[in-house]
This record gives sequence, structure tokens and C-alpha cells, in this order.
Amino acid sequence: MKAQPRPPDVAARFRLRRKQKNPEAFDRRLIAPMVMGSILNPVNSSIIAVSLVPIGVALGAPPAQTAWLVSALYLATAIGQPVVGRLVDLYGPRSLFLVGSGLVGVAGVLGLLAPNLPVLIVARVLLGFGTCAGYPAAMSLIHSESERTGHDRPGGVLTLLSITTQTIAVIGPTLGGLLIGLGGWRATIAVNIPLAVACLMLGALYLPRHHQRPDGRVRLDFPGIGLFAATLVSLLLFLMTPNGAHWYLLVIALGAGAGFAVRELRTTAPFLDLRVLGGNFPLLLTYARSLLAYVVSYAFLYGYTQWLEEGRGLSASRAGLLLLPVFLVGIGLAALTGRHKELRGKLLVGAIGQIAACALLLTLGGTSPIWLLVVVAVVLGVPQGLNGLALQNSVYYQADPERIGASAGLLRTFMYLGAMVASAATGGFFGPRADTGGLHHLAWFVLAVGGLFLVVTLFDRTLRHAAAK
Repeated sequence: MKAQPRPPDVAARFRLRRKQKNPEAFDRRLIAPMVMGSILNPVNSSIIAVSLVPIGVALGAPPAQTAWLVSALYLATAIGQPVVGRLVDLYGPRSLFLVGSGLVGVAGVLGLLAPNLPVLIVARVLLGFGTCAGYPAAMSLIHSESERTGHDRPGGVLTLLSITTQTIAVIGPTLGGLLIGLGGWRATIAVNIPLAVACLMLGALYLPRHHQRPDGRVRLDFPGIGLFAATLVSLLLFLMTPNGAHWYLLVIALGAGAGFAVRELRTTAPFLDLRVLGGNFPLLLTYARSLLAYVVSYAFLYGYTQWLEEGRGLSASRAGLLLLPVFLVGIGLAALTGRHKELRGKLLVGAIGQIAACALLLTLGGTSPIWLLVVVAVVLGVPQGLNGLALQNSVYYQADPERIGASAGLLRTFMYLGAMVASAATGGFFGPRADTGGLHHLAWFVLAVGGLFLVVTLFDRTLRHAAAK
């Protein structure tokens, strides 16, 4: 008896009917897994901000040790994002998305049961690697749908992605404060379990199963990936403890970086094509702006939040709620300006907003009124909404389409470098306690960084034509 062909799954039949009915429409079933996967990293980056103090108290660890909970995540993600992004370019988003989501669930269980700080740090490392696939996969899906539909920018999907990925970082502290109030600091780790389950279900149902691979045998540049990882690990370890005693880490970073450059310029299948990247000056400037923007953003997220709890004497829940206006203003501006392709104006207004927010920190003290803290949050919402949107869209328009996943991952790497600089600066200026004097020193530092961001943007004329290609 002749075997009957296996019927396609329900989701595949739905996609086929939708494309036949309206082949120019963006497949909106992709939006849910794209958004869910993309928020995994920012929510874990930001939710820890209000958890550091309770974790330190519960596990008997000072701020210098709990800072590793921040550094561990960024160390893993800074390395993993471009690597996983390149794998997404080669093998498609589905398999990488599902593996990453599963790893997030494992990390959530491990963190929930962690008996001490070292185990909790391991859980954060696993979280870092597990959250690497979501954003490159989303950017790859947007590009593939753009090619299929023939639209350069498929509806408001880029705007939606920017809103969710850039403003979720502000929801994180608010959510973290509420979770701590309900179930203690372990609830902020356990939240990854239902998030991972949701991602696994959505990815299995709606992400396309097939991806057209390049002709010929695919070779991964393992020596290049190893040298890239060695460069970032040594550099980030130095940023965690920036002092003269650790000068050898900079030597290792320079040596590994030089070896990486030589390797990538000589191999026929590089992990990061430095020839293409070096010739794309607008994209390099976008990466530089990302580094500067997120030094300022994460200095507020970590330093300012810790000061609200220790310097101003607020509870974790109230500190989280005081950051809520950042989210409201940020998402409002992103929604209003998201459909406009112009990039330079967004970045200039965002730069001015950064400088204003940094200047306001200099006016704060241990008895500052709540209304002034709300004003700081409202002003900070301006760059939060505009900078992330413009930087993401810049990469979408400036990157090589064949390497959109790796380019999106590299954007996140520069974000994490900025986060690490901010974390190191926060630890250096605050010392054992987040007091007002340390906050003012941190404010002068980020004010200088924000000024440099403004200068780089002001003189970058390539932004006028980036979205018009």
C-alpha cells in the first residue's frame, strides 16, 4: 500500500494560505516570537538593577562581588551575539532561536535553586548565551520578509522591535521591584522559566523550518571566533577591575585583537569580514555611537538606581516605580517617530536629552523631592526612546544584507561594551556604598561621554542619506 504523504503542520498551512492570499503582506505570525526572543536579554539586563542590593544582603556579598552578576551576563552576550548572529545568517533563525530559548529556561531553574553567589553567576552566564539568538534572529526575519514582500521597510515592524527591545530595559527595574515585593529576589530569576516556555512554543509554531544555505560546504571560522572571544574576555575583565595591577589584560587584548585582525584578513571565510566592515565607515560610526549611548544609559540604569535605594533611601519597589516615566516617555517617542526614516534628527535630540539628564544628576542629594526624581526620569526617556530606535535602524540600512544577523549581533556587542564601561565606572565612583558624592562624580563622567556622542553625531554627514538607500 502506497504511503500517504505527511500533511504540513498547521502553522505552515496558515503561512501558505496567507502568502497566497496576500503575497506582499508581512507574515505577522512572526512578530510574537520575534518580540519575545528579543526581550529576553534586555529584561535580564535591567531587572537585576533592583536585585543587586537584596541579593547582596541575602548571600552576604558586598557590591564588588554582586557586580559580577552584571558582568557575567555581558561577558557572555558580548561574545555570543555576533557568533550566534553569524550562525543565524548561515543556518537560519529557527534552530538557533529554539536552542537559545531552552538554555534560558535551564538558567532560570539554576538561578532559582542557586545556594550561593558563584552558582548564581553561572546561571547569569548561561542566560547570557541563551539570550544571544533572539535579536539577530528577529533582524534576519525582518530582512527576509522585506525581500519576499518587496518592501524596503515592512510596515512598523522595525519600530515595534525597537520599542520592545529598547524600552523593556526600563520596565525591567519596575517589574523587578514588584517581583521582589511578591516573592523575593529569586522571583527575578524564576521569571525566565515562563518566558523560555513561551519562546519555545512560539518559535516551534511559527518560525520557518527551512533556510537556504550558501552554495558549497559551510565552514565556521573557529580560530577567528576564538581570537575574538579572547580579545573581548580580556578587555571586559580589565573593565571590571580597571587598575594598573591588571595591565596584562590589556596586553592580552591587544595581542589577541591583532591576531584576530590578521586571521580575518587572510582567511577566505572570515567570521567577521573586516574588509567589508572596514570599508563601511557609516556602520563603524554607528557602532561607536552605540558604545557611547549605552555608557550613559546603563550608568543611569545601574548607578542611578543603586543611588535611589542607598543614597536616597527608597525601597527596591519604589525605586523601580520611579523609573517608569522613562519607559512611558521612551515608548511614546519611539511610537511617534518610528515610521519616519530620518535618523540624524532623532540622534541629535537624543544626544541633547542625554546631556540634560546627566546635568540633572548634579542637582540631586539625599533629600531631593520625589517630583525632581520624576523630572530626571522624564528627561531620560527622550534618549531612551530615540537613540535605540535610530541606532537599530542605522544598522538595518547600513549593514551588508548577507550578514545582517552578525551585524545586528555586533551592535549588541558594542552595547554591552558600553554597559561594562558603565558598570566599571559605577563601581569605581561609588565604592562600598552608592552615596551622593559618588553619584555626582558619575554624573560628570557620563556628561563627558554624552558630549562626545553629540559631537560624533553632529559631524556625521552620512546619516542624512543612510535611510534613503
